Amino acid sequence: MAKGDFAFPMAPERALALGEIHARPYALVKSGRVIFQLAFMMDGGSAVHHAAISELSRARGVAPPEKNGRYHALPWGQGTLRWERHTEFSTWFWDGPLPEKFGGEVPVHPFGDGFTAPGPLISGIRLELRPEGPETVEARGVFDPASLCYSELKNGQAAVLTDFRQDGHGLTHILVVDRGMTEAGRGAVVQRLLDIETYRTMAMLGLPLAQTLSPEMRRIEDGLTAVTQRMKAHARDESDEMLSELTRLAAELEANAALSLYRFGASRAYDGIVRERIKTLDETPVPGHETLGAFLERRLAPAMRTCQSIEERQANLSRKLSRATALVRSWIDVELERQNSDLLTAMNSRAEMQLRLQQTVEGLSVAAISYYVVGLVGYAVKAVPHDVLPFDPAIITGLSVPLSVLGVWWVVRRIRRSHERDG
Repeated sequence: MAKGDFAFPMAPERALALGEIHARPYALVKSGRVIFQLAFMMDGGSAVHHAAISELSRARGVAPPEKNGRYHALPWGQGTLRWERHTEFSTWFWDGPLPEKFGGEVPVHPFGDGFTAPGPLISGIRLELRPEGPETVEARGVFDPASLCYSELKNGQAAVLTDFRQDGHGLTHILVVDRGMTEAGRGAVVQRLLDIETYRTMAMLGLPLAQTLSPEMRRIEDGLTAVTQRMKAHARDESDEMLSELTRLAAELEANAALSLYRFGASRAYDGIVRERIKTLDETPVPGHETLGAFLERRLAPAMRTCQSIEERQANLSRKLSRATALVRSWIDVELERQNSDLLTAMNSRAEMQLRLQQTVEGLSVAAISYYVVGLVGYAVKAVPHDVLPFDPAIITGLSVPLSVLGVWWVVRRIRRSHERDG
């Protein structure tokens, strides 16, 4: 291949897009391991979580992750500590050697007294991967029979048991019975189970918010019903008060919708991930026990439907408030148009009165000015000697009257037309 072949400029986001495919590889997990995974909310921002893993890395003599890094791993004891940053939380994964009994004490792990949590704990998991034997049979008695989930995976190569309950440390216990899986197969199963527990917890965060918003929604619905009943009674004289009430209800609804928009959307996304992970597990039911998928479908699905119901109620109520507001505004607009019409009629009447008054004043002005003009003519004629004038001064004064009136009228008319053109 000649030098320079395929040496094309790369798109700025190409490396990021290609790297995302390999961003979360399954860890190769050996048989006979105990795994802890903790998930902490990033309420204080991702910088706090980055600082925590960076401090641990430096203490172990390992280079810290990059500032925008999303994944980091470092050796810890007889296992590996893996940190991953997500949108709302970060996960801390560590695997180590199994204790003698299921649920037994693990003396060395990263999450002891020297570990400082970077945020509130949202999910904690203890997963034990054990080869099938007497210990796994004995471990079944540790779980709560009322909520025990037991199913086989990968065509019988593994079995999983959990009751989704938390121990005194807040950890959910999961037992995976290994019947000959490969390291990659173990890693895939472990990652899917960890994702199911973590994301089902995150998905459930929408339920408390939905339960909090439900009475608020009911109150807004009752308020809308009261306003529409007043509208039904044709209380148009109360349009301003009704519009104010509808605006207040709409503002409260939009505030609640803005508060829940992200949370409900995130819950839907997390629920989708849980369903996808359950599907890829491809569980085979063990007679007499529920599968993880069936158990979560009965518990998680109603919570998601509650969140969806609140979202739908918000959308429907928003449309109803918009229609009611539009109707009240139409009443107010009609009233404003009527008032404007009355105002225009009154203005027209005043304009007509002003026109008549103006015409009257103009007539009086013509008479008054003509009177003074005739008077001036009379004074001028009287000042001329009688032997010079061929006529009697009284006759000349009398003849000047129609001429003065006509001249003054013509001048006033010219002035008025000039003003009309300028206006």
